[in-house]
Amino acid sequence: FVFKLTAAKQQDHFFQAAYLEERDAWVRDIKKAIHCIDGGQRFARKSTRRSIRLPETINLSALYLSMKDPEKGIKELKLEKDKKVFNHCFTGTSVIDWLVSSNSIRNRKEGLMLASSLLSEGYLQPAGDTSKAAAEGLSDTPFLDLSDAYYYFPDSGFFCEGNSSDDDVVLKEEFRGIVVKQGCLLKQ
Repeated sequence: FVFKLTAAKQQDHFFQAAYLEERDAWVRDIKKAIHCIDGGQRFARKSTRRSIRLPETINLSALYLSMKDPEKGIKELKLEKDKKVFNHCFTGTSVIDWLVSSNSIRNRKEGLMLASSLLSEGYLQPAGDTSKAAAEGLSDTPFLDLSDAYYYFPDSGFFCEGNSSDDDVVLKEEFRGIVVKQGCLLKQ
C-alpha cells in the first residue's frame, strides 16, 4: 500500500498506508490539494462545523466515542457486496438509525448532516464504491442513508477481501535509498 510522490526538485517521497482504502484516501486528498494549488487557489481543509453551521453543542469526538462503544454503539459487521467482503464496517442506514435511537438527532435529515460532518472530519470512512463516490462529491450528500453504502471507523481494523494491490506494479529499484523521515500520517 505504498505510493510515490515526486516533488518539483526531483525528490521522491514514499508513503505507506495500513490498507488499500487508506492509501486511496491519501491519494485523493493529495490530488485535491495539487488541483487547488495548480488552479492558483490557496489550499486549506475546510472545517465542516463552519461550512454547514454545526451547532456548538455537538461534540463530534464524544459522539464518535459513543458510536464506537462495544455495548451501545454501532455494531461492526462483515458485509458482502459485488464479490467483496467488507470486514468491521456498517451501513449508512445503521448510522442514521443509531443517531435517531440515541437521541442525537430529531430526524433522518439532521442525521445526514451530522453523519456528513463525521465523514468530513475523518471520524467515519467510506468503504465500497457507492459510499466512496458520494464522499467524492458525486452525490447530493457526502454521506448516504442507504443499506448498500458501507462505512467504517478509521481505527477499527477494517479490511476488504477481494481487493488486490497486485495490479499496482512497483519496481523494486524504486525503493532503494535511505529513510529520511519515518512516521505516521494522521488525518485531523
